[in-house]
Amino acid sequence: MHTIDCDLGHSGASSVDRAGFQQLVSEVSLGHAGVVLGLEVSRLARNSADWQRLLELCALTDTLILDEDGLYDCNDFNDRLLLGLKGTLCEAELHFLRARMRGGLLNKARRGELACSLPVGLRYDERKQIRLDPDQQVQQALRLLFDTFQRLGTGHGIVVHFRQAGLLFPRCIRSGTHKGEVVWGELTLNHVLRVLHNPRYAGAFCFGRTRTRTWPDGSHHIRRLAQEEWLCLIPNLHVGYISWEIFQDNQRRLLECSQAHGKDRRQSPPREGPALLQGLVVCGVCGRRMTVRYHQRQGNLFPDYVCQRENVDRAAPRCQHLPGHAVDAAITQLLLQKMTSMELSVSIAVQEEIVAREVDANALRVKQVARAQYEADLAGQRYRRVDPNNRLVASSLEAEWNAGLRALQDAQQEAERQLQKGQLQMDDAVCAEILASSSDFPSVWNDPHTTQHDRKRLVRFLIERHPNTHPFCAPTELGNLGNFPGSGGNGRCFAERVHRPTDSGNSQ
Repeated sequence: MHTIDCDLGHSGASSVDRAGFQQLVSEVSLGHAGVVLGLEVSRLARNSADWQRLLELCALTDTLILDEDGLYDCNDFNDRLLLGLKGTLCEAELHFLRARMRGGLLNKARRGELACSLPVGLRYDERKQIRLDPDQQVQQALRLLFDTFQRLGTGHGIVVHFRQAGLLFPRCIRSGTHKGEVVWGELTLNHVLRVLHNPRYAGAFCFGRTRTRTWPDGSHHIRRLAQEEWLCLIPNLHVGYISWEIFQDNQRRLLECSQAHGKDRRQSPPREGPALLQGLVVCGVCGRRMTVRYHQRQGNLFPDYVCQRENVDRAAPRCQHLPGHAVDAAITQLLLQKMTSMELSVSIAVQEEIVAREVDANALRVKQVARAQYEADLAGQRYRRVDPNNRLVASSLEAEWNAGLRALQDAQQEAERQLQKGQLQMDDAVCAEILASSSDFPSVWNDPHTTQHDRKRLVRFLIERHPNTHPFCAPTELGNLGNFPGSGGNGRCFAERVHRPTDSGNSQ
């Protein structure tokens, strides 16, 4: 008699991770077993597929099955039928247990009372209420991330800003011996997207954002669901770092930055190409977003705005094709005219933005130095408490203290270097240069050091910020394409509608 008890504590819902059940099936299939004994069927398997496979093997090898109710021969129809019913009832019992537990969990989630794992920056207090992390450095790092996204609008831009400023970002360890601890490291794009897509930072309780499916080999496939498919969403339930409205706006901006989302790609972030209206032009015939194609002429790149969705989908003729150089020239002329009335406000806004960014970064660097100082002092205290004669322990603690002191020195030097760099950027000469450049905006626009990426950002800024130049508004001074050669004044808004070429070939 061989006792198999290595499956204790494992669910009988699957045989993937049950070495004991797999050993039992192997012995029965080889004909080494005369009878299989168990207190009840559910101790062997709670899955009909595994249970029926075992019964089939027992029938082929003339192996008997014995439980507390009696002895069964799988070659006998009545015994086989009874064993099959028992296996089905065991599987149904597991379903009822899971359904009751799941129902209680969902009821608690719908009330917003379900205790879930919180992201870094949020913690439960002694009354199980969600509060902001008491660590001010963690709070300021998260606030700087959200503020930077409001300013730049891309996750990659946030990563670049943190790296150039020498700033670290916190993350929480989810498993292992150091579970729950906060560690600091370089910010990555994956961390940025997880923070921006997490509604808990907006004070909202959510449940059911993902759906997990188990494959036959025991692996799990996780699929993220759209917000409309979440099982539970309760906005403004607890404190957060941003408001729910800002979170929704962030999701919209992230969706627009997604180049591979849907057939009609929405407004994309500015790239390095010379097309000034890249990602902004909408076809006036079919209403779809137009793409950009470049051709080379005398060593220079010239853009063309093409509506080719019908051609791609159904091999139909292209809707329209516009030369982008003339369109961009008309938009540039309108932009320079509009900027003359916005010189003072733009210059003041630029100075305030640069000063605010430097102040936030310096405050975060001071907290990094303070944390490094705390870690070094703590390592020094541990070293001073140990018996100096116990060199096995003292040498390790001394090495940790030295490492802490080196980290403190590096943090101080980095903070000092970034502070001097910021002071050089914001002296009186730089402020005077900003004011002078704003009063002579055409020279800045035409300066060879001004990149196409910066020009595109300025166009988007003017469209979003100016009350009369929204890309989906009525005809306006900036939106009118009347100055575009051949347009005849029929354009509604340069970011919304352009018209197909006439029969004579002149673009409208």
